[in-house]
Amino acid sequence: MPKVILVQVVYNNIKWIPLCFDAVFKQTYTDFKFVVVIAGNEDGSKEYIEKHYTQVEIIDPGYNIGFAKGHNLVFEKYLESAKYFQLVNPDLVMEADYLEKMVRAMEAGQRVGGATGKLYKISNEDTRGILVRQKDSPCVIDTTGVVISKSGRARDRGQHEEDRGQYDNLTEVNAVSAAGAMYRAACLQATGYSLQAKKEFFDEDFHSYWEDVDLSWRMKNAGFKNIFVPEAVAYHGRTAGSSKGGYKDVFGFIKHHKKLSKFVRQLNYKNHVFMYIKNSPNFYPQFFIREFFMLGYIVLFEASTLKVIPEMFRLLPRMWKKRRIIQKINDSI
Repeated sequence: MPKVILVQVVYNNIKWIPLCFDAVFKQTYTDFKFVVVIAGNEDGSKEYIEKHYTQVEIIDPGYNIGFAKGHNLVFEKYLESAKYFQLVNPDLVMEADYLEKMVRAMEAGQRVGGATGKLYKISNEDTRGILVRQKDSPCVIDTTGVVISKSGRARDRGQHEEDRGQYDNLTEVNAVSAAGAMYRAACLQATGYSLQAKKEFFDEDFHSYWEDVDLSWRMKNAGFKNIFVPEAVAYHGRTAGSSKGGYKDVFGFIKHHKKLSKFVRQLNYKNHVFMYIKNSPNFYPQFFIREFFMLGYIVLFEASTLKVIPEMFRLLPRMWKKRRIIQKINDSI
């Protein structure tokens, strides 16, 4: 069995498949298997992969399984045989040595549970993008890891900044974005938790969004490290992400959020609260202050997001139970 399992959940991503998949099979590190889970196939993505990339293993549940559950299927299937899982977002294009650099960094530290390379932004509208670094035109950073504050706000470190070498050191970070993350199988095994008979790695109640930060936060609380590997470079056509000016640019923040679908905004709101409930060591005043203003913003500008609140109340006891289970696991590691 290969040392690394590459995982992708495909949801009508045919326009990205040639760029993304060609980059996968040009990797200098070749001890891997590529597994794809089909969550949406209205554009013929599955048939395209079957025709052009016969070496790819395809799992098709027949419905929109979601990012979290789709990856969990692959984690569970290969957890005992693989050493690492490399996540490859459908809109991620890796440089040829990305896997090689990531594996080398993981091998250097046994307490490393998750890692990310340096991800640059590429246009989500133009899949050709800029796939080579140009010395006279610095690339714009998408993520170099995730920073989490006491308020529960999680943001991608360096996002929207031009890369001037300010993030060129290998360093420990709070969390890693799943767009191009690598996870140690043994760490997933150690931090996975069970409700009834099923074990979860990514939280399936999240469906999509924030499940990656939730997992990284659990790993950190359990004593594992999340690291940023600057030498590993990839390009990401992110769909969501933060607004360029953050909370300081109110109009930019509103404009950015309005570009997101109602479903994404609801997941974003629900999951960031549950992530905090599950993982924060303490319930800091900053969290309640931020949530007060966030709710006010939603009432004024995103009333459709309020529709998720009944589901949040329904799931709240379940999240509290998960918090207690996770804390017991952390105490035993």
